[in-house]
Amino acid sequence: MTIHPRAAVGFGRAAEAYERGRPDYPAQAVAWLQDRLGLGPGRTVVDLAAGTGKLTRLLLPSGARVVAVEPVAGMRSTLARVVPLAEVVDGAAEAMPLPDGSADAVTVAQAFHWFSTGEALAEIHRVLRPGGGLALVWNRRDLDEPLQAATDRLVARHRGDVPTHRSGRWRSAFEATELFGPLEEHLFSHGQELDRAGLVERVMSTSVMAALPDDEQRAAVAEIKELAARQPEPIRLSYTTQIYLCWRS
Repeated sequence: MTIHPRAAVGFGRAAEAYERGRPDYPAQAVAWLQDRLGLGPGRTVVDLAAGTGKLTRLLLPSGARVVAVEPVAGMRSTLARVVPLAEVVDGAAEAMPLPDGSADAVTVAQAFHWFSTGEALAEIHRVLRPGGGLALVWNRRDLDEPLQAATDRLVARHRGDVPTHRSGRWRSAFEATELFGPLEEHLFSHGQELDRAGLVERVMSTSVMAALPDDEQRAAVAEIKELAARQPEPIRLSYTTQIYLCWRS
């Protein structure tokens, strides 16, 4: 299996910051997703690249069997601790240790841009039953907010060639395959409240920042703390939760 080097290093270091600093997903969006995917008792959903289980834990109340696939050991460890009812397995988008046609649905939250390839879509297609649903989920930050624009500029200085969902390049994998039907886009408003320490963890939970050398991390943390010190608490961040849904051919 292949993992982008920044993701492997950054997410390996930042699992606890990711768990504390990343937003969850709005209840309305999760309820809509569960309904559209037909999740419930007797069904199986695979949460691919599950991270620390931010979406995984929200799928469990549906009554479906939830299998969380995650390639980074640090993330898996945190996921198993905070979401003990999920089945947690080591695997990647191109190599899931699951039988053919064993899943009724696959979800991918905050991650598809890391592995938007024909190989990954072929593996998802293999694991899904015919007609099964694939849902891609992202919390898109509102960069019209001055604070979020400022933290984005900080991250962008270190981003390099790291893929992002904002670029939209992930769509090309779907344009080049007939394994899935057309993508449907659905949008939901969302927000997050943090204290100043939480803002630091929110920014440093990104793989780009977590993979920096220690001296550069210290400088970045100092810069974020300076931004945070000028904000009243709680600090409120706005997001649009984007869900892209398609069906296995």
